[in-house]
Amino acid sequence: MATYKEIHGVKVQYRDSDATAIEGDVWYNSSTGLLKMYSAVGSWATAAAINTERAGAGAAGTIASAWVVGGAKYPPAPVHMANMETYDGSSWTEVADINTSRQYLQGAGTATAGIVAGGFEGGCEAAMDFVEIWNGTSWTEVGDLNTAGINRATFGTTTATVCAGTNPPHPTQAIVEEFNGTSWTEVTDLNTGRYEAAAIGILTAGMVAGGNPVSVGGQVESYDGTNWTEVGDLNDTRVGLSGTGVTNTTAIVYGGVSPGYTANTEEYDGSSWTEVANLATARAYVGAAGTTSATLAIAGAHTPGTPPTGYRTLVEEWSMAADIQTVSFD
Repeated sequence: MATYKEIHGVKVQYRDSDATAIEGDVWYNSSTGLLKMYSAVGSWATAAAINTERAGAGAAGTIASAWVVGGAKYPPAPVHMANMETYDGSSWTEVADINTSRQYLQGAGTATAGIVAGGFEGGCEAAMDFVEIWNGTSWTEVGDLNTAGINRATFGTTTATVCAGTNPPHPTQAIVEEFNGTSWTEVTDLNTGRYEAAAIGILTAGMVAGGNPVSVGGQVESYDGTNWTEVGDLNDTRVGLSGTGVTNTTAIVYGGVSPGYTANTEEYDGSSWTEVANLATARAYVGAAGTTSATLAIAGAHTPGTPPTGYRTLVEEWSMAADIQTVSFD
């Protein structure tokens, strides 16, 4: 059998304590007689709630500086929103509205340079091609999408954006468009058409995960700026999920419908997905902002009809903490 040294090129260190460990270390504690490892463990915690409940909103930024915009709230009838809120790491503040109210849009970019694309107001027959750019102060309408759509997976920056997939009123399609800061160009299609997918990364290293129809709800595709490649499937098939990640080699997805509302969270290491700590509250169509190690899950829908409403102001924060673990051979 191969030894640790043959596999990793180094010997397992002998130490008399765990005090000097750093992330990624593996060592034998000679005082306790245990093999130890130092790794990061993630968990969700309640963060400051937004001011106005919503689901299907666009969002972007970091856990210290984020925004959420648009979406819809109930009851008694859907109210499609233009309302925007920004986050400073401790509280949410209402700021400038987008120009066109809508639900099921997706957001990308940063706290001071954001973009939202597509969505609808008033029903699926009213799918939009509108695109707006945020400069940290106000929203400006820019070049429209070539194909209107609802919940098109959107990732990247305001000058290098990808918008992938679409849905009714069009048949579900694999259409992909790229934005250069001025106009949209159709590029290589997804391998499988979808909508309501998680969108992760940047133009040259992006990813879409899950989505509708249910037949593709576990499938994941990675983008290198030119081509789409199918990679490891999610463990949990779902639609209406959300996700964050800086590139297509590390990501986290959470929530969705599978077939009921789910709290399941999965983390990607570049080749496969691992189930990790669940959201405290199962929900779908959640606004996503942050990175793999520091994420905000903003609002969303949860059990419509449950008092006071199925639409939430709830925000949860995902963070990674270092943890020393004993290696088991069971």
